[in-house]
Amino acid sequence: MRHKRLNKKFGRSPEHREQLMRMLCAALILNDKIQTTLKKAKQARKDAEKLVTLARKGTLAARRLAAARLRSPEAVARLFDVVVKAQEGRNGGYTRITKIGARRGDATEMCILEWVVAAPAAPAAEAPAPAEAAQ
Repeated sequence: MRHKRLNKKFGRSPEHREQLMRMLCAALILNDKIQTTLKKAKQARKDAEKLVTLARKGTLAARRLAAARLRSPEAVARLFDVVVKAQEGRNGGYTRITKIGARRGDATEMCILEWVVAAPAAPAAEAPAPAEAAQ
């Protein structure tokens, strides 16, 4: 029986399942939204919200713990520099799950997992202004 069991197994080994959740959390941090199955999104939501709560401390120890959990330096930097600032003033509920219907192949319920308050996009390189036409 699965009484009081919080994590889903997803038919994977513990190492594979752990890596799957790390990958989903890192993808959410880097891309601001991901499309996945509903069950995976519900589990990834728990992990992502815990990471934001950890990152709000802003200490070196918190950064090291986040780096150990994510194993992606880019995701850790974006989490502490961009995502936490965008979630300023919120006491939880940092993510949103939006159902988008069933997947065509196996009818699995699909959804979009995204931040409630969108983080600002990275500034793009300035494009040169078009030169005025010579007359």
